Amino acid sequence: MSETPPNTLQYRFDGPEDAPVLILGPSLGTTWHMWDRQVPELAKQWRVFRFDLPGHGGAPAHPSGSVADLTDRLLATLDALGVQRFGYAGCALGGAVGIELALRHPERLASLALIAASPRFGTADEFRQRGVIVRTNGLDPIARTSPERWFTSGFAAAQPAITEWAVQMVRTTDPGCYIAACEALAAFDVRAELGRIGVPTLVLVGSEDQVTGPAEARTLVAGIPDARLAVVPGASHLVPVEQPAAVTDLLVHHFATAWQPAFDATTGQMTAIAGPAPKPVPVAPPPVAPVAEIAPAAVPPQPSARPDPYETGIKIRREVLGDAHVDRELASADDFSGDFQEFLTRYTWGEIWDRPGLDRRTRSCVALTALVAGGHLDDLAAHTRAALRNGLTPAEIGEVLLQSALYCGVPAANSAFKVAQQVIREETTPQE
Repeated sequence: MSETPPNTLQYRFDGPEDAPVLILGPSLGTTWHMWDRQVPELAKQWRVFRFDLPGHGGAPAHPSGSVADLTDRLLATLDALGVQRFGYAGCALGGAVGIELALRHPERLASLALIAASPRFGTADEFRQRGVIVRTNGLDPIARTSPERWFTSGFAAAQPAITEWAVQMVRTTDPGCYIAACEALAAFDVRAELGRIGVPTLVLVGSEDQVTGPAEARTLVAGIPDARLAVVPGASHLVPVEQPAAVTDLLVHHFATAWQPAFDATTGQMTAIAGPAPKPVPVAPPPVAPVAEIAPAAVPPQPSARPDPYETGIKIRREVLGDAHVDRELASADDFSGDFQEFLTRYTWGEIWDRPGLDRRTRSCVALTALVAGGHLDDLAAHTRAALRNGLTPAEIGEVLLQSALYCGVPAANSAFKVAQQVIREETTPQE
């Protein structure tokens, strides 16, 4: 166990002290206990290192809003322990950390397993909407629906104790850290970079996973040069919990046979890794046969010297207003209005909203006030949703409208309150 400074992670070790280190990364809303059924077998050959995400499992609540920051905290923790090279298996958000390691710190990684992972997790809107619900209602609505996302219906019905464990695990997570992790997943997109991953990779997915299912897994395999796919029948998103024996066998086989030597940049040669390497051992055929697929890597596009403000603008416009709103606006554009939509994207969002002088919360406050003053109620609805995504609470939006009543007039604020009230009801009502 560990005491945890703000720039590191809560962790624990299992297994022989002189064995190679194998790291197990958790999914959003879970703790290191999601790997309990894998540890006894893995710890026979590896020094198993598990960590908790910030605010999860009693870990200190130091929110981390990006996958890169989570990865940096993990590496800071390992550096303090003297761990330089390791294998890594991560589930969902933990898998995103594994991809980040492979892309930014390949010299540290000997072998990789990505479980229920994706190069882009759904849409940014989905995770920002989840953050809005948590900010308004706490984690209970998310906790109650977690078993539906994590397990097949048959497993959830047959294993009520595990189902209740899952609910309580989410319910006891720090809400601020959960929201920050949602923001990290909303911003994560490495689809164009997969071809740069050079470490042997197992991509493992449950056949019934409705969150990051076989389609996302095949995207990873198609993009990563040295990757194979293992599909586990009868499992959903939290496949290490639902099918522990199959996952354990697949991980043992992968890490025992695909452990890459360290690369010496000075000589350009592979070198022996520090400490004993895992010895390949006879492995019984897993109860579920993996489906292996290898595809050539996609060539990542070369970035231009100066990004086009339009590309930045469309990204920010979608992050602030939401994919559904932006898609409607762009779809309705024709030869007459198309230039105006491009103008909005390029200059409103790619220039002004991208300026570093104000954060997005402040820009939302300014936008709401200006829209009340101008009586632009249609745009006010869209920007009320945007304000929620940008981190304003319903109470803070109410304060902005009260301030607007003072300077813009009571009738204008009265109309604005009606619009904002309806939007807030829609956006903060949990989806059953």
